[in-house]
Parts: sequence; structure tokens; C-alpha cells
Amino acid sequence: MTPQTRPYVLSIAGFDPSAGAGILADIKTFEANGVYGFGVVSALTWQNDREFDKVEWISADRIISQVEVLLRRFKVRYVKIGLIENLDTLTLVLDFLHSNLIDPVIIFDPILKASAGFNFNTSEPGKYLELMNRFFCITPNIPEADFLLGPDDLEFKLEALSETVNIYLKGGHGESNTSTDFLYTSDHTYAFSNDRLINGAKHGSGCVLSAALTAFLALGKDLPDAAEMANSYTYKFLASSDNLLGHHQIVSQ
Repeated sequence: MTPQTRPYVLSIAGFDPSAGAGILADIKTFEANGVYGFGVVSALTWQNDREFDKVEWISADRIISQVEVLLRRFKVRYVKIGLIENLDTLTLVLDFLHSNLIDPVIIFDPILKASAGFNFNTSEPGKYLELMNRFFCITPNIPEADFLLGPDDLEFKLEALSETVNIYLKGGHGESNTSTDFLYTSDHTYAFSNDRLINGAKHGSGCVLSAALTAFLALGKDLPDAAEMANSYTYKFLASSDNLLGHHQIVSQ
């Protein structure tokens, strides 16, 4: 696949100077998986792989302005949204995307807490549910799903929500020897299991999974195949080093 024929994919995410998470991780994932990634910054962060000092948010109008200049030149359909300040900002960005993209496919990674421990979100979880029909897929981990839906009867609630939006539940926060991710769709639930790695914790692994899923969808894979491929790519990323910063490997096209 030549660069000229690569699908264009947009990430709207925070800037992490360590490049383990956020927009730099997304762009590296896009490149490794054969799509051309555009990046729009939604937040500036002061962090490394272990420490988080502060965040400076980018307003909705400045996020939209960054997207607008790209759309003057390029047709974009596939969008991943990561760290974003609040529901108001997210709503305005979604309004713009749905008004200016043809049949957009939007993947939302509802980041509530940095891996270094900083809490980003203070919004009421129920308000997020009002936006679910505007996404193609959301990619929460277990704590994020608990926040959005409440921890009681979580599986039942996920199956009910999958009537509105596809859900890729990242299972890395479990404690068993096996880590299992689940994909909930309106008509089926899929499971993707891997042996838990001794040194598998990686800064930004959730960003990588969501970006890989977006990339494979842009390459024309259906959702179950894209989810399985994203799971496989992320597992290789988790196994790529013994420290918190993983390495990306180019996938054969």
C-alpha cells in the first residue's frame, strides 16, 4: 500500500510529551498500521510515563479550527476522540464532526484518569450516556465502564447499551492470569483473551488499542475483525519492552 492510497484518519487527543499516550501514541499506531494520521490537540499535558503535573485544556473552538483547516484539503471519515475537557466541549466537537463529515465513524476513548493518577473528569456519568448514539464505538476500560454505567450488573448494562453503541471493553484491569477484552454489539458479544504479561503494563496502552481499532476500521475491516486485530496489535505492544514505554512495530500491509 503506497502512502497516496492510505486512508486518512483523525485523532483528537491530548499531547503527552513522553509520547506514550495521547496524540503521539495515536499517530505512531496509525502509521504502524498503514493509515495516514492527522492530529488535533485537545489538551497540553505536563507528564512522563510515571508522573502527571498538570493539564492545559484546548477550547472547543480551537479544536474545531484545527479540524477545519484539515478538511479544506482532505476527506476524513474515521475519527478517534481521546482526552477532552468536559461534556460541553465534547458536544460541540461532535456537533461539528457530524455536520461536516460524510457518515462519520467516531471512536471515543472515555479517558477519566491518567495512568500516573491524575483525575480528569468530574462530570456526571449519566450525561455521557446522552451522547452515546453519536459514536460508532466506545472503548472504556473496566473502571471507566463502572463510572459510566455503575459497577452493579455491569455486564447486563453493557449488553443493554450495545443496542445504542458498540462497546469494546478493555479488560487489562483484571487480576487473573488471563486478560480478556470484550466487544459488545447489538447482536453478539465477542471475547479476546491473552495471557497476562509480567511486565505488560504500558503507559498509553488504552490509547493504542483505540487508535488501532480506528485504523483497522478505516482499512475496511468489519468491527469484529478490526477489534480482534487491534487486540493482537496492542498485545504485541504490551510485550515489546520491560518498562512502561512500549514500542510500535509496522504491520505487514
